[in-house]
Amino acid sequence: MSPNRPHLSAEARAQALQAARNLRAQTTDITAPAPVTPSPGFASLAGYKERETIRQIISALGIRYPFFRQLEMRGGAHSRIEGKDVLNFSSYDYLGLNADPRPAAAAKAAIDRYGVSASGARLVSGERPVHRALEAALARHYDVEDALCFVSGHATNISVIATLLGKDDLVLHDAHIHNSSFVGATLSGASRRSFAHNDMDALEQLLIDTAGQHRATLVNVEGHYSMDGDVPDLARLVALKRKYGFWLMVDEAHGLGCIGPTGKGVRELYGIAGSEVDIWMGTLSKALGSTGGYIAGSSVLIDILKHEAPGHVYSVALAPALAAAAETALSILEAEPERVQRLQALGRLFVDCAKAQGLDVSTSAGASIIPVMIGDSILAIAASNMLLEAGINVLPVTFPGVPMNEARLRFFISSLHDEDEIRHAVTTTATVLRELRETRPDLRLDTFLGPQP
Repeated sequence: MSPNRPHLSAEARAQALQAARNLRAQTTDITAPAPVTPSPGFASLAGYKERETIRQIISALGIRYPFFRQLEMRGGAHSRIEGKDVLNFSSYDYLGLNADPRPAAAAKAAIDRYGVSASGARLVSGERPVHRALEAALARHYDVEDALCFVSGHATNISVIATLLGKDDLVLHDAHIHNSSFVGATLSGASRRSFAHNDMDALEQLLIDTAGQHRATLVNVEGHYSMDGDVPDLARLVALKRKYGFWLMVDEAHGLGCIGPTGKGVRELYGIAGSEVDIWMGTLSKALGSTGGYIAGSSVLIDILKHEAPGHVYSVALAPALAAAAETALSILEAEPERVQRLQALGRLFVDCAKAQGLDVSTSAGASIIPVMIGDSILAIAASNMLLEAGINVLPVTFPGVPMNEARLRFFISSLHDEDEIRHAVTTTATVLRELRETRPDLRLDTFLGPQP
């Protein structure tokens, strides 16, 4: 017997052989083919099925699908679709800065110096001076300590809420909050409750009902709601914050440059100090004519997000050209408040003309976002198509994006529109809706789908 081979007793050898047999049996079980349950086809997914049903209905009615229209030039107050010049109400260029040569020149200079891309995440690949310059300007705009930019507005809300909140926390949000905030709250693992739109009494009751049950509570609202164009009662929100001690987050994606006498947003409208709100969120893609998102607040908040928010730590930085363009646009906004005043005057004119024509503009504040409530989704789609034929580009918001009876045409106003264009758009919309309601009573989605909850 080799001196390097240990002697095994008969009992030990039997145990070793049995262990080997067991291992072979387990291996056989692991590698044996399991019954296959194929994943369903993508066409079985609920969202696709809903869209396909509506597409089939409108096709049968001879109505063209209105979405993903191709604009053949800049989407400002005017654009071109299928070779035809149109009066455009479908773009976020609220202050006309997407066409201003100054942000464009800043973007081109940044490309020449830094390239098209930042080529990495800021934490490990380094920063560019244009990033910090933009963030310093945003912090000054909100009168807070610091700010941080993200490559996407939608990803900003998702990443920030999911970073700050966890399973022991609570998110209370307005029922009309943006999808990005809703998704962020869901992914955070926090408990989540909604309150009726702009109903501060309902919010306070939730605060009373949940007092002491969670580590932290975040109240999330928009400064200018993207569907209805109205604003929250920020003064009441701040008073509730002082009383109940929650974190207050205000999404100013559509508020920056549109709300308040000089476009500083809902805080300017109410005369509230920037530090009274814990988290200011916004996007660079609306009034500033760029792309990306940002958070403004305390230096502690920004330090946390810089080092922990996945949308910043694990994402390529905002392209230098976009940062440079946004900083220049912000400086123009602050130097030329007449752009804001003109936008707001046109928004009020639209609301006044719409009401005179018997159109329902919901609760719009009469600034950059004005819905014309239609009710039925198919009717809204048909109206959008007829308006395009008349040279007016405005898109419908339809079921299931909104409840079946709350479809609308959503008009985005630009400071580059003029008064005659506003009056023409309103009059033409009223005429189209009257004609459709009189001649096409078949344009009702519930006729095909039945009553919906």
